Amino acid sequence: MAQSEIVITHKNSIISKSDESRDAAVILKKYVDKAFAKPFDNITENPKNDDLSEIVLEISDQEKLKPNEFIIKSDLKHIYLTAQNPKFLRYAVYTLLEIWEFRKFTASETYIPKKKEFLFPKNSSKRYQPSFDYRALSYPDCYDEAFRDWHKLDWQIDDFGIWGHSFSTLVPPKEFFKSNPKLFALYEGKRNGESLCMTNDTVVELVKKKMAEIIKEKPNAEFYSVSQNDDIVYCECTECRKLNEKFGGPQGSLYYFLNKIAAQFPQTKITTLAYLHTLKPPVNQKIAPNIYTILCPIELNRGKAISAESAPSFTKIIENWSKTSPHLFLWDYTVQFSNYMSPFPNIGTFKNNFKFYKKNKVKGIFVQGYSDIPGDFSELRQYLLAKLLWDTEIDIEAVTADFLRGFYGKAAPAVSLYLKELIENQNKSNSYLDIYSGPVQARNTFLSPRAMDQYDQALEKASNAVDDDPILKVRVQKLRLALEFVYFEQSKFYGKNQHGMFFVNNKGEKEVFEKLSERVLKFSKACNELGIYELSEGGLSPDNYYQEWLQISKNTATHLGEEMKVTFLTPPSDEFKGKGSSGLVDGIKGYKDFNINWIGWYGTNPSFEIETKKASFNILKINFLEDQRHWIFPPNTIKVYGYKSQKWKFLQETTCEKLTETNEITTKSWEITASNFDSFEKIKIVIENQSKLPEWRIRKNKKPMVMIDEIELYKK
Repeated sequence: MAQSEIVITHKNSIISKSDESRDAAVILKKYVDKAFAKPFDNITENPKNDDLSEIVLEISDQEKLKPNEFIIKSDLKHIYLTAQNPKFLRYAVYTLLEIWEFRKFTASETYIPKKKEFLFPKNSSKRYQPSFDYRALSYPDCYDEAFRDWHKLDWQIDDFGIWGHSFSTLVPPKEFFKSNPKLFALYEGKRNGESLCMTNDTVVELVKKKMAEIIKEKPNAEFYSVSQNDDIVYCECTECRKLNEKFGGPQGSLYYFLNKIAAQFPQTKITTLAYLHTLKPPVNQKIAPNIYTILCPIELNRGKAISAESAPSFTKIIENWSKTSPHLFLWDYTVQFSNYMSPFPNIGTFKNNFKFYKKNKVKGIFVQGYSDIPGDFSELRQYLLAKLLWDTEIDIEAVTADFLRGFYGKAAPAVSLYLKELIENQNKSNSYLDIYSGPVQARNTFLSPRAMDQYDQALEKASNAVDDDPILKVRVQKLRLALEFVYFEQSKFYGKNQHGMFFVNNKGEKEVFEKLSERVLKFSKACNELGIYELSEGGLSPDNYYQEWLQISKNTATHLGEEMKVTFLTPPSDEFKGKGSSGLVDGIKGYKDFNINWIGWYGTNPSFEIETKKASFNILKINFLEDQRHWIFPPNTIKVYGYKSQKWKFLQETTCEKLTETNEITTKSWEITASNFDSFEKIKIVIENQSKLPEWRIRKNKKPMVMIDEIELYKK
């Protein structure tokens, strides 16, 4: 019976048909040499032995291939790899290697099967073409050229002459705003340096000049970004407003402007972001053929695959873009940017989302991840995303299992269980999964105490399974860091309650549990050793995380008002109600993270009553947060009333300091003193929020927020 497969051993040769195909041939020989006990035969231009099978590599258009295609085929004797260019011929080599079970799991972890021979079916042929023309990942190992090449990835750092939000680069406010404010957006009645006037001819000339300089400096780049800044500011001058009304919104004047720039550089691929106020496509407006729109759906629920049921509004937006944009790209957000080390169970959505993008004619994807920081499950995430960018039809479960076996060894079954439990618990909770959320918000869903016990048991099994392998042990320990991070973050929130970081000692003082701070220090050191130099997009380092922990450890209060009954007269915002009214008098003060312990009133005036029952105190201290980036400001005034004999009596009013612009996150306190506080059964506090946003933070549909934590009562 004739053999149905071609047999390749170390005696065979690689035929490189030209100098252009030689790099691919060298790569193939390098890896196959490592698989065989003896070196593979030489790379030659012509067959050495007509009796032996050969692997033939060539650059050719005889197969009528597209530039982004390659073919792997065979006859009765030889294997042929053909592409139109060297890059896709290399891609053909990596595909053949994967067929033969070679794997590049990470930049430093390549699996080489040990074989005496490799088999390939006779008389077979398959064309390969990517699901997306442009495929870029922002993950740690993508900084390695060999990893990118193996996984057929582009590299936006080299591909873009100017990248991302670019208005401030093209027309710098520091250089032009003071002398010519009309170059910039008229927003809410005032000129604002966060955007440009889209109908100002001088802006067009300045951008044209700057673009010409950038193109000259980086002539080999494929794309150049002309995009709004990372803000919701846009021009509302008379001419821009006319265009916005005509073309369906702020995107109307933007594409009017972009079309002018595109006309100046007709051979240049100009990208722009469809983001925030420009997320929707313009209406009845033709977009220049050299403009590439990058759709940025930053506000999607990452816990559910995109569909008409889960995201009806976005589904309509992308369908409209697929009809409007000559070249539709997409910016995908795949990690939790506020907490790189927190579990984020969105992996189960990747395949369906990518299939959805392809169906809606998305031609290129930039996948934003942890950048060069190895965050939680970064290795698996980047591997799966790279595979899906090339082929949305992969068997995602099989690829995941293959990766886990290769990367975690004997720990793979337990790691697989941990991953499964994360996804199942998130799905059961049916909760919104936000890229700017965190462990505190998930404390009642997939990061509940019960769920955390599940995960701990799974990772304990994983760790025990690789006790004898120090390399695999470290990989499992990295997964455990995520659970440690969750525990630390939630313990700040729970304070002195169950699962909290504090207990009350014999002196009635709050004290951090023994060795808990040592665990945080150990976590910090482990992160540094693994190259996790930041824990969030905000830039918090592991060392600073530990220092903040120490500050929070001291940020307690022992006062007379603890455990008093507090009743909200004006309820706080649902998403910022913390532990409820009891959180205002639990003796645990908020620090710089508005998600932990702070209670917030968005656009309303906080008011509440404290049942003091004539307790003996004469000082009332109220603590506020200031975080202007998130529209959190100190109050305007504080009014205090006392209740006795079934009547409220006004006691005093405090006017707080005038607001000044700052980027710092700080806590501020005001003390109110009265000798007769102890004569009242209840104290009522009415806080007047800022009546409007300060001019430097005015944004549409935004209101000032007041955040309070800890109302302290003292006797002095």
